[in-house]
Amino acid sequence: MDYRLAVENAPESIPGGTGILLLHPSTGETDRIDTDFLKTDTDHFLVISTRTTAREVKQKLDHYDVDEERAEILDTLSIERGYSRRSTDNVHYVSSPDDLEGILEIAREFLESTDGKRRISLDSITEMAYYADEARVRDLIRELLDLLDDHDAVALFHLSKGVHDEEHVEKFMGLFDAVVDLDRDGEVRTDFEGV
Repeated sequence: MDYRLAVENAPESIPGGTGILLLHPSTGETDRIDTDFLKTDTDHFLVISTRTTAREVKQKLDHYDVDEERAEILDTLSIERGYSRRSTDNVHYVSSPDDLEGILEIAREFLESTDGKRRISLDSITEMAYYADEARVRDLIRELLDLLDDHDAVALFHLSKGVHDEEHVEKFMGLFDAVVDLDRDGEVRTDFEGV
């Protein structure tokens, strides 16, 4: 199944199973790319947030007019910050951004319990790597990419290029078939040759 893509300088559509790496400056404004990705040609989506709480994710979706009825959110921060939280049908919690097994399990449950066109946004690899070992994070990404393949879904993975050294950025880039590179001026370059 193909998914329409609302990203400038990118193909009009991508096949299910595609994971896209979104490279951005540490201060880069990724919300527009992220929300356009989530609201285009989508039946259900999961936001895995290691950078903001579920409440902040909801505010972003509302601000960019994304249909929250289709949304599930995985909040990895609130419990670690000491807020007591109970999961609901569409908001899930794990203990911290380095609970990689918990994150993988929620993503698997989301893909197994939904149908149609599914998208995942993981915002961000950088925060996850701050809490967990980078090699473990790369292993998690490989498993998530396998899940996309198995379930004909697509995903956008955020990585702040200014925070990691070049070698680590290259290692993360090597996992993906497609890269969207956002520069400080908001210009977008893309490479979808592997798709």
